Amino acid sequence: MLKTINLKAFAKFLKSGEIGGFLLLFAVVVSLIIANSPWGDELGSVLSYEAGVHTENIHLKYSVSNWINDGLMAVFFLLVGLEIKRELVEGELSSFKSAALPVFAALGGTLVPAGIYALCNLNSPETIHGWGIPMATDIAFALAILSMLGNKVPTSIKVFLAALAIVDDLAAILVIAVFYSSGLHTTYLLYAGAIVAMLAAFNYFGVKRLVFYIVPGLFLWYFIHHSGIHATIAGVLLAFTIPTNEESEESPLEKLEHMLGNPVNLLIMPVFALANTNIVLHQEMFSGLSTPLGVGIIGGLLIGKPLGIVLFSYISVKLNIGELPSQANWRHIAGMGMLGGIGFTMSIFIALLSFNNPLFQEEAKFAILLASTLSGLIGYIYLNTLYKKTLNA
Repeated sequence: MLKTINLKAFAKFLKSGEIGGFLLLFAVVVSLIIANSPWGDELGSVLSYEAGVHTENIHLKYSVSNWINDGLMAVFFLLVGLEIKRELVEGELSSFKSAALPVFAALGGTLVPAGIYALCNLNSPETIHGWGIPMATDIAFALAILSMLGNKVPTSIKVFLAALAIVDDLAAILVIAVFYSSGLHTTYLLYAGAIVAMLAAFNYFGVKRLVFYIVPGLFLWYFIHHSGIHATIAGVLLAFTIPTNEESEESPLEKLEHMLGNPVNLLIMPVFALANTNIVLHQEMFSGLSTPLGVGIIGGLLIGKPLGIVLFSYISVKLNIGELPSQANWRHIAGMGMLGGIGFTMSIFIALLSFNNPLFQEEAKFAILLASTLSGLIGYIYLNTLYKKTLNA
C-alpha cells in the first residue's frame, strides 16, 4: 500500500513540472563543474561540433550549441506560446486589463535595466554598447524556479511571468535585429510572413489536424533562422496560429501542449542548461565585477528588473489600464520582478554580439551568471517566505 502511495506521489510530482526545475538546476551545476575540470575542452568540442546538411540551396549545418539554442529552444517557445494563447482565449489573460499588465511590466523590465546599464557605462565607450544585455528575462530558468515552488505561488502569477518573459524576450529579439544584427534578409522574412498567413488561414477555415501546422512550422523556423531574427520567435508565431476553443473538448492546441510538456521539461531544458552554463571561471572575471560593465549588468538585472517590473505594473493599474492577476497581490508582483532578473541565455547572447573583446565577453558572462543566480535565489526565498507568512496569518 505504501509503495502504491509513493508511486502516486511521484507521478504527481513528475506531472507538476517540479522535477523539470530540479533537473534544470542540476544540469547547470554539472555544466559548471565539467567546464572547470579537465573534461572542459571535451565538452566544448562536443558543443562546437557541426552537424546537419549543407548544399548549394540548403544550409542546415550548425554547431551542436546552435542546434540547441536555435532549434530545441524554438520548441520550448512553442510550448510557452501555446500556454499564453490558451490563457488569452480562456484563462488568466482573457480580458484586456489582465493581458495589458504583463506587457507594461515587460516594458519596465526592459527600459529600466537598460537605463541603469547605460548610466553606469556613460564614460566607458568600449562597453556602452552592451546596454541591451540586462533587458531580457530567461523564461526557462525563471519558470523552473516557479515550478520548484509548486502550489506556493498562484497559477495566475506563473502565467503573468510567462507572458512578461515572452514580451521582453521579443523586445530583446527586436533590439538584436535593429542594433546588433549585421542585417535582415527581406526575402526570408517575406517567405516567413507568407507561411504565417497560410497558417492563420488554416486556423480561420477550421483546419484542426496538427500535421498541417507542424510541417509548415518547420519551414517557418528555417526562414526566420535565415532572416537574421532569432529563430525562437518561430515557436511563438506557430503557437499563436494553432486553434483552440473554450469548450471542454480537447483542442489541437491543448493536444500539442500535452504532447510537448514532458519532453520540454525533462529533456530540452536540462540539455539547454548543460550547453549554456559551459563557462570557464578565471581571475579576470572576478575583477570585472567592479568595472562599469560588471556593475551595469548586475545593477540592471538585480535592481533594475524588479524596480522596472513593479513600477510599470503599478502605473498600469493606477491608470486603470491593467489589473492584478487573480489571487495575487503586489508582494507576488515584487517576487516576479526578482525572478525577472534571471537574464542568462538571451543576456549572454546579446553580450557576445555587443563585444569583440574576449575579455569583455567573459566578464559579461560571469556578471550575468552571478546576477541571475542571485535573482533566482532571492526570488525563491522571498516567495517561499511569503507563502509561509500567508499560512501563519
